[in-house]
Amino acid sequence: MSPKDTIFSAPIDKIGDFTFDERVVEVFPDMIQRSVPGYSNIISAIGMLAERFVKPNTQVYDLGCSLGAATLSIRRHIQQEGCNIIAVDNSHAMVERCKLHVNAYRSDTPVEVIEADIRDIEISNASMVVLNFTLQFLSPEDRYSLLEKIYAGLRPGGILIVSEKFVFNNESAHELLIDLHHDFKRANGYSELEISQKRSAIENVMLPDSIELHKERFAKLGFSSFEVWFQCFNFGSMFAIK
Repeated sequence: MSPKDTIFSAPIDKIGDFTFDERVVEVFPDMIQRSVPGYSNIISAIGMLAERFVKPNTQVYDLGCSLGAATLSIRRHIQQEGCNIIAVDNSHAMVERCKLHVNAYRSDTPVEVIEADIRDIEISNASMVVLNFTLQFLSPEDRYSLLEKIYAGLRPGGILIVSEKFVFNNESAHELLIDLHHDFKRANGYSELEISQKRSAIENVMLPDSIELHKERFAKLGFSSFEVWFQCFNFGSMFAIK
């Protein structure tokens, strides 16, 4: 069982930007379950999508893999031979813990865990690429070029999964969904202090996009179909098929 997330439980004089350091890695499973509505459903469904879309002798990329939850879900569901999963994260602490998780389960599908900037990774012969709450942490000007590289490296019929926190153009709807998310965190035991301090730490690091902007980029890149397949409050996941 993961240790409980208490990182923001005491008052912090000067709140710095949120980083995926050793402290976060220790409590990450608890943090993500109590902070991201629907996270377990998304992880489970990524595995189901892998079963449907991963083809023999192709590559699968989990970009921003954190502790490897999506990677392990994909590997459990792959039915095809000759596949290889490449899991990438730029946090040394995350990568080291991800390797332990991956090595704890035997499988015929090999996983290569790489510590690197996902913008530097070559994408080739891919039948599936996953950006599970990753794109929102890239600078906005780098997002399209990464998606462009992913599109070029996807085989026809390949799928891209993009899970994100969303912003909404309608101000009252946007505020309501934020309030519901905060209610979700309160229901999971976070205090007002924790909610406030975490929001301050992450607001300069995570810059979400609207669903409309995601769809505009998918259309411009040439994906044949794309849609939101899961949403809970202001969190969700989209697919784009080449």
